[in-house]
Amino acid sequence: MSFIIPTFEQIRAALLRDVKNLLPDAATTTDSDAYVRASSVASAVEGLYQHQAWMARQILPDTADTAYLELHASLRGITRKAATTATGTLSVTGTAGAEVPASTLVRHVATGVTFATTAAVTLNEGGTATIACAAASAGAMSDYADEPVLFVTAPTGVQAEARLTLTGGTDAETDAELLARLLDYMRNPPGGGNRYDYRRWAMEVPGITGAWVYPLRRGIGTVDVAVLSAGGLPSAELVAAAQASIDAKRPVACKDALVLPPAPLPVDVQVRVRLSGVLLATLAAQVQAALAAYFLTLEPGGLVVRSRIAAIISGLPGVADCEVAAPAANVQAVVDAARIEWPRLGAVTVEAM
Repeated sequence: MSFIIPTFEQIRAALLRDVKNLLPDAATTTDSDAYVRASSVASAVEGLYQHQAWMARQILPDTADTAYLELHASLRGITRKAATTATGTLSVTGTAGAEVPASTLVRHVATGVTFATTAAVTLNEGGTATIACAAASAGAMSDYADEPVLFVTAPTGVQAEARLTLTGGTDAETDAELLARLLDYMRNPPGGGNRYDYRRWAMEVPGITGAWVYPLRRGIGTVDVAVLSAGGLPSAELVAAAQASIDAKRPVACKDALVLPPAPLPVDVQVRVRLSGVLLATLAAQVQAALAAYFLTLEPGGLVVRSRIAAIISGLPGVADCEVAAPAANVQAVVDAARIEWPRLGAVTVEAM
């Protein structure tokens, strides 16, 4: 059985009991010298007990504090993954021949978030150019698709407004994520290139948040690894980094290891509902959010269960009845030699019965 740590009051009571056993006539009331001394000693002893309890928690990684969790991980060659920076492109217009230097800053109109160009470019004869850019600081952020931005200081001959398309970016690995990788290592120890090794090698790359391994997908001697970043498709740079990580560690007997992003498989959902006490527009937004959460749980090669969609919508407040018109049946994402499909939520249509 586990050791029960006594409370401060229990420790003090034990000390006073011992005083009474040794000196039956001794005063032990709250205003006595023995009571004051017992309280002082009990306070110190309670601190020692708590320190011992803290030390015991550091023995196992799943109860250890941050510093000791990192120590457990480092003993196995695992380190916390750093934050990564979102990257994309900036579309600019202006006078032909105008130059945009590297490290030129732009600011998102709606949020004020700052981005910087990562290369210099000269506008073409049509007065346009596309420049590689990145967020000014590392960390997770929303994807931008043709969003308006303004130059902090527009270069000569370049219009102040530009359009930004940007994806990626992840926060530094949390304690829970680091612990998950450590426990995966402990439960599936290195095996000379088994499927768990390939997943671990991919997950070591900062920015990679999901990896699935498909041995022999393209024939004998092949191993394919599908990777994701921040719940979405990874950038080409992340795929290349994961490929390099695996190539440096894979066994020589593996003639072909390929890292690739999965192919999104959009699944449109059309549903008819009978409502009670809720507006259709309000419910439509709730359906969109609930289905988006469900699709986040699906892995590459996963199965979209039609009855699960019906259950999710039926469970929303105000839905008296629902009928799923699309998909007409379960949707199985295909994994074969040509593709690795990943179910994604497509267009959502909510109509009243």
